[in-house]
Amino acid sequence: MSTTPTIILIKDTRLAGVDTTRDVQNVFEKCLKEAGIESHVQAVRAADMGVYERGVVVKLLPQNVFYGNVKDEDVSLIVNKTLKKGELVEHLALRNLPSQVRVVLRNCGVINPESMEEYIQEKGYEGLRKCLLHLTPAQVIDEMKKSGLRGRGGAGFPTWMKWNLARSSVAEQKYVICNGDEGDPGAYMDRSVLEGDPHSVIEGMIIAGYAIGASKGFFYIRAEYPLAVERIHLAIKQAYEGGFLGQNILGTKFSFDLDVRLGAGAFVCGEETALMASIEGKRGTPRPRPPFPTQAGLWEKPTIINNVETLANVPVIFQRGGDWFSAIGTEKSKGTKVFAITGKVKNSGLVEIPMGITMREIVYGIGGGAADGKKVLAVQTGGPSGGVIPESHFDTPVSYEHLQELGSIMGSGGMIVMDEDDCMIDIVKFYLGFCVEESCGKCAPCRIGGYQMLKLLEKISEGNGTDQDVASIKRIAKAMQKASLCALGQTAPNPVLSTLRYFEDEYKQHIGDKKCRAGKCGKLLQYRIMPDKCKKCRLCQLKCPSNAVVGDKEKGYEVVQAKCVKCGVCYEVCKFEAVERI
Repeated sequence: MSTTPTIILIKDTRLAGVDTTRDVQNVFEKCLKEAGIESHVQAVRAADMGVYERGVVVKLLPQNVFYGNVKDEDVSLIVNKTLKKGELVEHLALRNLPSQVRVVLRNCGVINPESMEEYIQEKGYEGLRKCLLHLTPAQVIDEMKKSGLRGRGGAGFPTWMKWNLARSSVAEQKYVICNGDEGDPGAYMDRSVLEGDPHSVIEGMIIAGYAIGASKGFFYIRAEYPLAVERIHLAIKQAYEGGFLGQNILGTKFSFDLDVRLGAGAFVCGEETALMASIEGKRGTPRPRPPFPTQAGLWEKPTIINNVETLANVPVIFQRGGDWFSAIGTEKSKGTKVFAITGKVKNSGLVEIPMGITMREIVYGIGGGAADGKKVLAVQTGGPSGGVIPESHFDTPVSYEHLQELGSIMGSGGMIVMDEDDCMIDIVKFYLGFCVEESCGKCAPCRIGGYQMLKLLEKISEGNGTDQDVASIKRIAKAMQKASLCALGQTAPNPVLSTLRYFEDEYKQHIGDKKCRAGKCGKLLQYRIMPDKCKKCRLCQLKCPSNAVVGDKEKGYEVVQAKCVKCGVCYEVCKFEAVERI
C-alpha cells in the first residue's frame, strides 16, 4: 500500500435540502479507523467536482479516481480494495466525464478546502504576493482592466472600473465586501465556491483591498449556508496564522482585516445598498443612488462590493496574467461563467463554461438535453430578475450583451431548463410571486406594481383574463422598470415581458380559448371519461371529492363539469387511462 497521503472528497448533494454526504463521510471515517489507515487518509466533503446526476460521488486523491452512486455499504469495499490494495471497484468507477473550462472552480474537488497548505501548493496566494511585492495599486487596477473581468453578480459592471472609482475616493477608511447572499431559486454557485475553495475568495478580497486602499473587509453570507460559513471562518483563521491577513502582510506596509456577517435570507439584501444596511445592523432596505457605494458606502465610507465568483477570479488573473484571462470568452464578455443548470435536464449541476458558448451547447452538450426524452421548450436565466429564452434562440452565444438582447440577463448564474410540460403563465406567476414576497416594500412601484401584475396573471390563469389585462401588465411593467428604487423592482417584470415576447400564443390561448397547453392551470382544465376505455371500476367516482362523477356500472360514468373542482383526482387514480384531461 502506498504511503502517500490520500484525500477522499465526497460531493455535497444537498440540492434538495438533504445532506446525504455527511452520513457517507461518517461511514468512511469509521472504516478508515477500522482499517488502521486513518492517520494518512482524510475524508472531506467537496461542494463541486464537475460530476452530476451520479448520486453521492467520491473522488480519491492523488489517484484521481471517481466513484459514483456510492452508498454506505460500498464504503468498506472502497477502503479495503482501492485504498489498501490499489485495485479499482469497477461497478462504481466513473469514466469519460464531461470536460469544462474551470477557472473559478479550478480547486473545487482538487484540494482539501479546509487546508491552506494545499491551496498554497496549487499556487494559492501567489497572486497576492505578486501584487504586494511587485505592483502598485494603480498597476493592480491596470491588470484588472486588461483582463476585462466584469462583475459576476448580475449587472456585469467592469470590475476594474468599480475598484478605480473607490481608489479615487479620498477617505481614511475604506471597505471591501464579498456578497455571498445568493438568493436566486435554483442557484448555488457561490455556496459551492465558498465551501470548495474559500482561500481563493479571501485572496481576491485582500488584493481588492490593496488596490483601493481599504484596510477592512466583510463577508456577507446567508446563514442557510452553515458549511460555507464554517469554512470561511476556518480559512480566515488560517490566513491570519499564515501572515496573509492582519498587520504588515508579507512584510509590507499593507494591513487588512476580515470579518463575517450573516444574512437572514432576505432576497433584497443581495442589492448592495440593502446589504450594507444589513451589515450596519439596520433593516435591509435599498437607498437611492447617488451617492454610489464607491463614494459613500458602508458607514458612509468608500466601499466596493463584489460577489463570490468575481473575487474567485482575481487570484488566477494575477497568477497567469490579464492577457491570459481576456483571451477566454468574447470581445465584451471575458473569461468563464459558472452556471447552476437545473430543471428538466438530464445532467443538472454546476457548469463552468467560456463566455460565448451557445445555450444549445450547454443544455444539450453538457446538460444532456431534456429529462424523460421530452422536448426542451425554453431556458430561464438570471433568476427572478432574468428572462425566459425559447429553444429557437439556443444558438445565441451566452454573454452579457447577447442575453440582454434576448430580454434576459446573466444574473448570478441560475439556468433553469423547461420542457413541453411547463406553462409559461405558471412559470412567471412563480417568479413574480417570489419577487412580491421578497420585496422590502419601501417603494410603491415595486410594492404595488408587482402585486397588481401578479393578480392579473392569476386572473389569466383562471380563464378570466382579457386583452386589456395584457396591456395593463405591459404598462405596469414599464412603470416598475423606470420608477422602482432598486434592481429587485426594476427587473421583476423581466420574466413576464420575455414570455409575452416569445410565448404570446400561450397568453392568447389562456384568454381566448380558456385552455392551458401544459395542463398546469387547474381552473382551465376539463376531465372527461372515455367510454371505450372505461372498465367501470368506479374508482374515480369513489375518490371524487365533489361528487362530480356520476353514473353506474350499467350505464357507465361521466364527469359533471358544473360540479367538477378541477382537482384531477379522477385522472390520477384511473389505472386504465380512461380519464382524459382536456
